[in-house]
Amino acid sequence: MEFSRYQTLNTLREGKLNMSSHGLSKEKLRVAFIHPDLGIGGAERLVVDAAMGLQEQGHEVIIYTSHCNRSHCFEEVKTGTLKVKVYGDMLPTNFMGKFFIMFATLRQLYLTLSLIATGQINEHDIFIVDQLSTCVPFIKCFTKTGRVLFYCHFPDQLLAKRTSIIKRMYRIPFDFIEQVTMGAADGTVVNSNFTKSVFKKTFSLLSVIPDVVYPCVDLHTQSIDEADITLYQKILPSDVQFYLSINRFEKKKNIELAITSFASSKESDRRNAKLIVVGGYDERVTENKQCLRNLEELSTNLGLSHITLHYAKLIKEFEKIDIDVISNAKIIFVTSISSSFKELLLQRTRLLLYTPSYEHFGIVPLEAMKLGKPVLAVNNGGPLETVVTLKPNENENESTGWLRRSDAKEWAGAIDESVKYLESSETIFKTNGPRRVREKFSRDAMTRDLEFNIGKTSPQYVNARRQASHWAPVKILATVLMSLFLYYLHGSKIWSMVSLAVLSVVFVYY
Repeated sequence: MEFSRYQTLNTLREGKLNMSSHGLSKEKLRVAFIHPDLGIGGAERLVVDAAMGLQEQGHEVIIYTSHCNRSHCFEEVKTGTLKVKVYGDMLPTNFMGKFFIMFATLRQLYLTLSLIATGQINEHDIFIVDQLSTCVPFIKCFTKTGRVLFYCHFPDQLLAKRTSIIKRMYRIPFDFIEQVTMGAADGTVVNSNFTKSVFKKTFSLLSVIPDVVYPCVDLHTQSIDEADITLYQKILPSDVQFYLSINRFEKKKNIELAITSFASSKESDRRNAKLIVVGGYDERVTENKQCLRNLEELSTNLGLSHITLHYAKLIKEFEKIDIDVISNAKIIFVTSISSSFKELLLQRTRLLLYTPSYEHFGIVPLEAMKLGKPVLAVNNGGPLETVVTLKPNENENESTGWLRRSDAKEWAGAIDESVKYLESSETIFKTNGPRRVREKFSRDAMTRDLEFNIGKTSPQYVNARRQASHWAPVKILATVLMSLFLYYLHGSKIWSMVSLAVLSVVFVYY
């Protein structure tokens, strides 16, 4: 089928290109994931869920990574349910606390070259790459039949700190490589429409219009440890009703909003109402310690009694808990809780206060909604796509919470408004939340969207999309200049190889 440039664009927009029942039909594929560090985090949870979803559909799945600690990973990896191979773990991740992106790039290149050298590069039908795109040109050059789908959680260059001219100069080649190598993929997806809008602004040279594949949450209710149940009963008596904030103790998470809005609400005057603030905390991280101190000072200045509990110590020194001090506190800070205790708090809370602004996606609101709990979140970023804000007498059959500006008075008003909806044990949110999560954010939904986008990496679709690009000459010229710049800057064989690989892919695939 021949396409003119404009016919191609219209065909892609209208979805008329034949992709055999949205791409995959009933074909079972050999799928390989490439992920930098398979630890325990949001990106890793997404990779594991995506791999499990595809494996459950009958596809053959393996994850390649540069690091995987079998004692610090998700259960599916620990038990061997998912096949994982590690290459390049002996390489350093940094040099004296610096150059993380450079070493991450080198580790991924080592992993990719290992696949090429062993011939494993040709054992897979589709590669799903995330976080780092440096390996994409190599895969495209050396694989015979493999396609590449890139999952962009968020542009890496926007996450990097550029506090000096030297750091800004250091990032220039990596930012350019990120854009060019990502463009070599057969398909690109992002985790939210918010990230999609940022993607288009950041990667202005690319003609790619990524699709959205939402992360998912496990629909099964997690089992609660007996120790956590006992701890909960001791620090939170049955008559206590509490509001909950779950975030890392970091300034950007804006936890102050939860405290100031609770203090401004009528609920703070009620004897048995409390605010529980929990989150990731590391004594070795200065920002964590400073953030917690600031929150404690804010609580004091607002006239709210508070106490800070360290979960690890609570479990070990259970008998030393001072119940009277805890019962008198309006705000309870708890650091680094277990997933079991977090699940228990979500089950028992009245309302989740999700404070970050411009969050890329945000999985915690979904974890609350899954359990039938309403969410109060800022009206920007990921929550715009996950939380359905309540409009009284209009959408009570689908609402899952409230979306408000990042303003303490507006949030206090929403907290007070929530009271009348939470008086009944059978709230509207008990039905609406689980239904929305099941329909849009389950593993089945994620797998369905992922399979559809794998189908869109078929040669017919990819060739049509690339014919629509107006930027090919510019990209080629830019890549040539950048390759020369990298060679001049580093004069090393490694960077020459990277540059030549990128350049060849641009000529062949753009």
